[in-house]
Amino acid sequence: MTDTATRLVKLSCAAVNGLEATPVSIEVSTTTGKDFFMVGLPDSAVRESRTRVQSALSHTGFRLALRHTVVNFAPADLRKEGTAYDLPLALGLLGAYDLVRTDHFARSMFLGELGLDGSLRPVRGALPVAIMARRLGYETLIVPKANAREAAVVDRLDVYGAERLTDVVDFLNGRPALSPTRVDTRAEFYAHQEQFAWDFADVRGQENVKRALEVAAAGGHNILLVGSPGCGKSMMAKRLPSILPPLTLAESLETTQIHSVAGRLSADTSLIAQRPFRAPHHTISDVALIGGGAHFQPGEISLAHNGVLFLDELPEFSRSALETLRQPLEDRVVTVSRAKYNVELPCSFMLVASMNPCPCGYYNHPTHACSCLPGQIKRYLSKISGPLLDRIDIQVEVTPVPFADLADAAPGEPSAAIRARVVRARQIQADRYASCPGIHCNAQMDARLLRTYAQPDADAAEVLRRAMTHYDLSARAYDRILKVARTIADLDGSPAIERRHVVEAVGYRRLDQAGWGE
Repeated sequence: MTDTATRLVKLSCAAVNGLEATPVSIEVSTTTGKDFFMVGLPDSAVRESRTRVQSALSHTGFRLALRHTVVNFAPADLRKEGTAYDLPLALGLLGAYDLVRTDHFARSMFLGELGLDGSLRPVRGALPVAIMARRLGYETLIVPKANAREAAVVDRLDVYGAERLTDVVDFLNGRPALSPTRVDTRAEFYAHQEQFAWDFADVRGQENVKRALEVAAAGGHNILLVGSPGCGKSMMAKRLPSILPPLTLAESLETTQIHSVAGRLSADTSLIAQRPFRAPHHTISDVALIGGGAHFQPGEISLAHNGVLFLDELPEFSRSALETLRQPLEDRVVTVSRAKYNVELPCSFMLVASMNPCPCGYYNHPTHACSCLPGQIKRYLSKISGPLLDRIDIQVEVTPVPFADLADAAPGEPSAAIRARVVRARQIQADRYASCPGIHCNAQMDARLLRTYAQPDADAAEVLRRAMTHYDLSARAYDRILKVARTIADLDGSPAIERRHVVEAVGYRRLDQAGWGE
């Protein structure tokens, strides 16, 4: 290219906002002069890409004569953030200097962060970008090798993973430096669905708690475990994903997209095959729990989508963090609005929480005396607001297993057997709510569906009436009991809610019963 030549090159990349990717066109224009301009609302990370790109080009043997250069990121009213624009910017400059062929640019999309030595580093959101690229008719997506498998789950799109800038340049210039990444999505997905690190077969005793977790899994109910330190609350909560229904491919794709945007997928991951289990520490901030930040990141509630959010030591979480859960628990989506963005993410998760019964942890303990003063237990429980507690269907007390029983107990029932019953109950619910959009399990029933599908027979209704009076249960507990009773009936294969189903459901409202903590 002569010093007076004017050159204009266009190529495509993408911006990710929530789970949605938006195509971005990078236009590189060079002409006589020595200035360099970047326009189109680039943030500081994008503006800094000029330095990274120049170093990467220098260390990979490309010498570019200084010319008047304008780089435009279009659409110009969309803010460009992050480091994924490094690779397309470098290729645009090389194309403008006739150092790489541009005939592939029109049908290809590029993503990648450049190291100073020309190596390619992974970026966030490769999977949403791949889905968008296929929808818009692109034939090729070139990404860092660490992102290749997650993007390659999208069919009818050739995904190439590159380790260095020179690999991409050679490929575009016709030298076979890269080969497309192939993933047998269904085979890998189903191969990893049954591989669990934790199994209920390892749990000795605690049959009532395991039954409560089975009911919770069968109906999608939120559950609170209350018990003294060391009684097994966390141990059993970690095993809950092993009895939940397997992910469907659609659920897996949606879950994988969220983790892709968060940058939490490893290089050997294609699709997430097991339901997520997220267990944030009680010092977590509101933003880390819900999502947001100066540069948007999904929160723990979205990372737990289609899985379990486990909050250990529930009263130790800040009041504001717990209150932010109320709307997502009800709507199963979270909307994060900031000056720079407005993002809506799904967050349909099971809330599993655990807590000590009192500050010292030994209220109602069979062998250890509680040292709490009168009123302390009530104040401790009051850290959890009534509206939040109202969204927890099952509250079960966990007592420690005596050593003699622990030593002599036979191995517990394996998770596979429990899961089979849960899957059968979920199928009953899926058939029942087939004509109800957005309703998939009993926990999601509204008042109208409760009147239609969760009316107890006469004997069960009388038992519920007496329980409401005897235990002084609140009005809000009534609907929760009916939902749980409906799930217990489904586990029994019973079309009607009978006396035994209501009796068991009433027993799962432990904190609502008068006299608790007094």
